[in-house]
Amino acid sequence: MTDSDSERQSPEERLAALGLILPEVVPPVAAYVPAVRSGNMVYTAGQIPVVAGQLVATGKVGAAVGAAEASALARTCALNALAAAASVAGGLSGIRRIVKVTGFVASAPEFTGQAQVVNGASELLLEIFGEAGRHARSAVGTAVLPLDAPVEVELIAEVRD
Repeated sequence: MTDSDSERQSPEERLAALGLILPEVVPPVAAYVPAVRSGNMVYTAGQIPVVAGQLVATGKVGAAVGAAEASALARTCALNALAAAASVAGGLSGIRRIVKVTGFVASAPEFTGQAQVVNGASELLLEIFGEAGRHARSAVGTAVLPLDAPVEVELIAEVRD
């Protein structure tokens, strides 16, 4: 497949080509909603690495969780964030572009590879949306995340009318 062929594929087709499916939206564990649409923007709540209703890992990155595993977990978080965004955007094709990603990494005190961990999320978004997946980003180290999750990702997306 050429780059131009890839650019013509829908986000759903790209997701399928990766062997992935958009998961069910992860239900909130507190007083919030998974995503909110305001005008042509969608803001997601932070998404942790939940698969089939289960948190798949816990602990601090750089201690109990390795950087490569954490990057894969960030990818899962991004997939969950896309599910939340798509739920208020009329589907994945309703998303015009990814504007901003914020990744939080529960880090052991000496761990400094937060940017590489959050690359797991960023790379997935580029694979699914091509250039429209290129985004601004923050990768933040933190002491602890909800439910002792190692990684949490939220995103802001522009949606079609």
